[in-house]
Formats: sequence, structure tokens, C-alpha cells
Amino acid sequence: MAQVEAAGGGLKVHAGRGPGRLYSEVMPPVLVFVLVAAGWEAVVRLQNIPPYLLPAPSAVALRLWADGPALIAEGVYTLLEALLGFGLGSAAAVFVGATMARWQLLERSLYPLAVLVKVTPVVTVAPLFIIWFGFGLLPKVLIAALITFFPVLVNAVTGLKAVEPAALEFFESVGASNWEIFLKLRFPASLPYLFAAFRVSVVLGLIGAVVAEWLGAERGLGRAVLLANQNLDMAGLFAGVFLLALCGVGLTGLIRIWERQLLFWHETYLTTEELTERGKP
Repeated sequence: MAQVEAAGGGLKVHAGRGPGRLYSEVMPPVLVFVLVAAGWEAVVRLQNIPPYLLPAPSAVALRLWADGPALIAEGVYTLLEALLGFGLGSAAAVFVGATMARWQLLERSLYPLAVLVKVTPVVTVAPLFIIWFGFGLLPKVLIAALITFFPVLVNAVTGLKAVEPAALEFFESVGASNWEIFLKLRFPASLPYLFAAFRVSVVLGLIGAVVAEWLGAERGLGRAVLLANQNLDMAGLFAGVFLLALCGVGLTGLIRIWERQLLFWHETYLTTEELTERGKP
């Protein structure tokens, strides 16, 4: 649906932001997926590949139909772990990033520690969390938070510093406090950077939750995939992987929608006419 707003005493219509744009964004990947699935089905049937090596998409679809409710229940649990970890890691990263952006001494002191956390493989830390916190929800959330922390931190620091000097000077000239500068200038300027990190980190949180479930869990889609692999149940394994991929795509899409709602003013989402009015080429 086109958006209409008052402009220069008249009405200004923004086209290309409704169902047509959604259709153009959704259909190409859906078409590619269908073509890949058809090619995969043809190769499996023509080559007579055993199902314990590579199941046909039709076999995976039948498994999804038969075990769908159970797999979805496990997927919801994994999704909960990932979202809680993503929220915790992102909140901590924004807080630490704001502190580092405010005081350069803290940035020089804490950034190497953050890099150390990033380069430490999660598979080496996850067993410790399982030992310390058991096989329940908490260690999975902490591992997902740990793996999402660094990307958000880097973009938070970069975004909070990416303010126009003229705007910063204006705020300081009118006697704005540091808190007002943060809320009304630095934080809005950092949102494009933060959302870019969120799109990456939300999927990393899902990966962290699955890895944690592989190392020890009572339930979850990662555990279901691991059990299917141990039993050479390739159809069940691919069904679990498909649901995990679907969760990743859905989470990324939700972040993208949230970003568009909040950053409608950003040049990324402006039309060519609006960019021209702003003096952008």
C-alpha cells in the first residue's frame, strides 16, 4: 500500500513500499528454493542415493508432516534459548559499548578483553557452562549471549561515535547534558549500526543455543538433530535442520521489519525522489 503524507501544501505519495515490494523480495528466494529442492529430488532419484546418505526432499517433507508437532515443540524451546541469549548479550553489549564510547580509557582497557572472548571457540566454553549450571535453560542462554555479545559491541561503539561534529557542537552549545546527548544524538545515530549487528547476532544466538544442546541438553531442536544423526535418521536430521534454517530466516526477517519501522527516516529506506530532495545522488 502506498504511503501518503503532506508535503508542500499537497499530498506526496510513496510508492513501492507495500505488497508489491514485499512480493519482489520474497518471490526470488522462494523460487530458488523450489528449484534447488526439485534438482535435489531429481539427483537422489536418478542416482538411487540411499536415504541414510542423502534423503530426498519429499522424504524430509513427509517426516516434517509426521513429526511436525514434536519438532516444532523442540524448536520453540531452542528459539526461547536463542532469543533470551540474544536479548541478554545485546543489552550487555550496548551498555558496555556506551561506556566504552564515553570513556576512551575504558575502551582501550576493555576492547582487548572483548576480542579475547570473541576468539575463544564457543565449543571450549560450553562444556564449562554445562558443568557449572547444569543441563537446563540457563547455560544455553548464557552461551547464546556470549556468542552474540561481540558483534553488537563493535557496532555499538562504532555507531555511538558516528555523530556529526556539527550536531554534537550544537548540543554542547545549548548546554545539553551527557545523558541528553546520548538519548537524542548518539543513540539514534547508532541505530543503523546496531540493527546491522542484530541481523547477524540473532542467528549467532540460534547457533550458540544449538551447539550448547549438542554438548548436553534435556530437550531442544539441537538435541533432536544430534539424536537423529546418531541413529542415521537422515530424514529426521534434515527436517530439524530445515526448521532451524526457517527459524533463522524468520528471526532475521523480524529484525528487518523492526528496523524499517524505526529507521524509516534513514537514507537506506528512502526513495530516489526523497534522496534527491536531501541532496543525495
